[in-house]
Amino acid sequence: MSSTEELRHTALDALHRSLGATMTDFAGWDMPLRYGSERDEHTAVRTRAGLFDLSHMGEIAVTGPQAAALLDFALVGNIGGVKPGRARYTMICRADGGILDDLIVYRLAETEYLVVANASNAQTVLDALVERSAGFDAEVRDDRDAYALIAVQGPESPGILKSLTDADLDGLKYYAGLPGTVAGVPALIARTGYTGEDGFELFVKPEHAVELWQALTEAGAGVGLVPCGLSCRDTLRLEAGMPLYGHELSTALTPFDAGLGRVVKFEKEGDFVGREALQEAAERAAAKPPRVLVGLVAEGRRVPRAGFSVVSGGEVIGEVTSGAPSPTLGKPIAMAYVDAAHAAPGTPGVGVDIRGSHEPYEVVPLPFYKRQK
Repeated sequence: MSSTEELRHTALDALHRSLGATMTDFAGWDMPLRYGSERDEHTAVRTRAGLFDLSHMGEIAVTGPQAAALLDFALVGNIGGVKPGRARYTMICRADGGILDDLIVYRLAETEYLVVANASNAQTVLDALVERSAGFDAEVRDDRDAYALIAVQGPESPGILKSLTDADLDGLKYYAGLPGTVAGVPALIARTGYTGEDGFELFVKPEHAVELWQALTEAGAGVGLVPCGLSCRDTLRLEAGMPLYGHELSTALTPFDAGLGRVVKFEKEGDFVGREALQEAAERAAAKPPRVLVGLVAEGRRVPRAGFSVVSGGEVIGEVTSGAPSPTLGKPIAMAYVDAAHAAPGTPGVGVDIRGSHEPYEVVPLPFYKRQK
C-alpha cells in the first residue's frame, strides 16, 4: 500500500498492543503477527485452544428475493441449495475461469446471505458482486465495518464456548452457523475455521469485540487458551493443506488447475460467470492432468519458500507455493504444484532448489495433518 494510505485498525487494536503483540501490515490492516512464540501459539491450537482476531476479513451481505439467484450466477457453487443455517466453501471466478477469491457463504435466512472474502480481495469481490447484481432483485452491501470477527480454535474450544453460551453447540455441525449470545453478546456462531482443528468463528458488532475477547480469555484460562497471531494461523492452515489466496490460488489458475474442481457445480440451473471457460478447463484437466498440488516434507532442515523450484533429474518439475517449518511434524514442509508424472506419494528423486542447492524432499498426500475425531 502507498505511504499516504493509513492502515486500518480492528476494534481489538489497543488490546493487542496491551498484550505485547508484534503487529504487521496485512492487506492494509494493522494485525497481530504473534504475541510471543509462534511455535507455542501453534501448539496451543493443536493441543488446547487459541484465540484469533480475524476482523480484517471482508463481510458482504447479499439480501433480497433474488439473493440466491444472484449468488448462483456470480459464484461457481450451488448457493441456492444451501439450507438456512449452513455455510459453503466456494469461489468467485472471472469470465476466463481465473479465481478471483475463495469464499465462505453463510445462508442466514431464506433471502439473506453473508459472503466472507479474504481481506486482500474484499474490495474486488464486492465490486464483482455489485456488477453482477444488475438485473437481480437483490442488494449487495459492504458490511466490513459492521462486524468484528473472533475465532476460538482447538480441541478445548467447544468447552470454552459452552461455558459462555446456551446455544446448541453439540447440534452445530461443521460449516453451519446460528445466531446466539456469547457472554451476553449477540453473535453469529459459526463452526468454521482455518486451522485444521475444531473451532468457532464469532461474528459480532465491533463495539462488543473487547468484551467478548476478554470473556473468552477468562473462560479459557484454566485449559491453556492463548492469544494467537497470523503467523501461527499460516502454519496451522499449511499443515491442514488449506489453500491461501495469492499462494495456492490466483487469477492465473482455474479451480481445476488448483485441484478444487469439485467446488464448480455445472449441474446448477442457469448460466454463471465463467461457466464456458470452466467447462473447457475441466475437459483439459480430464484429458491431460495439469500440475498437481502436493505436499513436500524435507529430509533436511532447510525451509522452502514460495516461488522456489521443485526439481527432479536436473529438470524443473514444479514450484513451491507455501513453505514453513512444521511444529507438529518437526520438519520443514511445503505445498507445491508439480507435473502430474511426479505427483504420486513417494515419487523418488524429488527435491527443492534452495539457493542453488537441490535439497531432497518426500512427496506426500495432503493434508500433512488431520485431527483425530
